Amino acid sequence: AYPRTIDFARFRAIADEVGAILMADIAHISGLVATKQHPSPFEHCDVVTTTTHKSLRGPRAGMIFFKYSEAIPDIKERIDMAVFPALQGGPHNHQIGALAAQLLEVNTPEFVEYSKAVVANSSTLAEALMAKGHKLASGGTDNHLVLWDLRPHGLTGSKVEK
Repeated sequence: AYPRTIDFARFRAIADEVGAILMADIAHISGLVATKQHPSPFEHCDVVTTTTHKSLRGPRAGMIFFKYSEAIPDIKERIDMAVFPALQGGPHNHQIGALAAQLLEVNTPEFVEYSKAVVANSSTLAEALMAKGHKLASGGTDNHLVLWDLRPHGLTGSKVEK
């Protein structure tokens, strides 16, 4: 999870330079990407994965998108073999229907306004924390994530876990 805007074009340039396949996991930002509140990875990435239950607000599931290209002519077969049957069994029709309904909602002006409000609220929270002297790992946020550095308060994950 990264609270800043991701420069997918820059990652594409690096991947091309070293001959790598570029995959983006947009699980945390897919709702923002769908409503154009965050740049889209689809133009730049060979594979894009996401969950459907985080910022898309749908049922617990996942989606995999890919591009056919000369560089990876068998990409569909590779993904199919990796996913089925080991990770995916038979279809769950109730989840497919719920996801279809949610994706219709994502395509509404109301969901766009919701996404804008989520980003604005996160920005307000980040600014308020910094105004109170708290340290944010990236000095702010460009999306719905606020990464608060609690080490100055003597807190670490292992301490909080106990």
